[in-house]
Amino acid sequence: MRPRFARTPLVLLLAALALAACASRRGEAPPEAALPQDDDAFCQSGGKVKIGSPDYVYCRKERDAERNKATSRADQKQRDLADFMMNHPYQP
Repeated sequence: MRPRFARTPLVLLLAALALAACASRRGEAPPEAALPQDDDAFCQSGGKVKIGSPDYVYCRKERDAERNKATSRADQKQRDLADFMMNHPYQP
C-alpha cells in the first residue's frame, strides 16, 4: 500500500491536465460569434428593406450560408485536432 501523501501529487497532476484541456479552447470564438447581429435587424438595414422582399430573402439566405460555413469550419478544426492527437499521442 502506498503512503497517502503519494496520491496528492498524482491527483493534482490529473486536475491540472483537465484544466489545461479546458483552457486550450478558451480563446476561440464560437461559430455564432462570426455573425453577432440579429439577422432580422441586419437584413432590414434600418427599415430600408421590407420583410418578404427579394432583397430581404437574399440577405437572409446569405446570412444562413455564412453561419453554416462558420459552423463547418469550427467542426473541421475540431476533427483536425482530434486526428492530430490520435496520430501524435506523445507530442506535447
